[in-house]
Amino acid sequence: MEIALANADEVYAFYGTHRQPVLRARAAYAYLAARYRPVIGYDDDARDRITALRRREVRFVVCANHLSDKDQFVLAATAFRTPLRRLIGHIRVLAKDELFDDAKQRAQIDVMGGIPVFRPKDHQMRAAVAAGRQMIDVCVDRATRYGDSIAVFPEGTCNVTDPSTLLPIASGIGHIAHGIAGNVEVALLPIGIAYPDDTRVGARVVLGVPELIDADDTPAAITRQVRTRLQDSVSRARALMADM
Repeated sequence: MEIALANADEVYAFYGTHRQPVLRARAAYAYLAARYRPVIGYDDDARDRITALRRREVRFVVCANHLSDKDQFVLAATAFRTPLRRLIGHIRVLAKDELFDDAKQRAQIDVMGGIPVFRPKDHQMRAAVAAGRQMIDVCVDRATRYGDSIAVFPEGTCNVTDPSTLLPIASGIGHIAHGIAGNVEVALLPIGIAYPDDTRVGARVVLGVPELIDADDTPAAITRQVRTRLQDSVSRARALMADM
């Protein structure tokens, strides 16, 4: 199956039921943890709160800032080195469709839990927006039926302007979180990433305190919350970088 906007129906039908090979996913995450070696920090009681919510089988919507094409690897490495490790094999990561073009790379992304996103900036606007609605439905259904958590880089593109300040946040994350909250408990978990150099090894990563999302909140309100909380985690990650 080709990952192409023209056959978005088939693409999302496949990823709506796709199962990760859990053992291979854990091995891949372990390898990335050893390779990228992120330095982890937590806000307040974030570590204990993540553990408590995970044990309650609360789903997470993980949001992280986007600085590099290596961010998804650093995020995976972070998951392995934190209480999120128990969720490996049940974390779906939104990734731009072009990353699925190469067959070998697509196989690796599938192991890691990737779900393709057809960005309007890369495609015909109306068709991409329609596909985006399908993608949101898949994320909501996976969280509800399969217990998956969803990881998103809500800026939608790499921030090459000012890494200390988030780019505008796309509304898709608000719609995903709102849809999940209407069915099961879900918590927003912000993760800020800062790089001390160009190697991407030893990134400073700060996990914010996860907060349950109110099912009555609108997607717009959730999107605003994402921006506020993720910006705080980014600032803390940069402070961690400066302190070391």
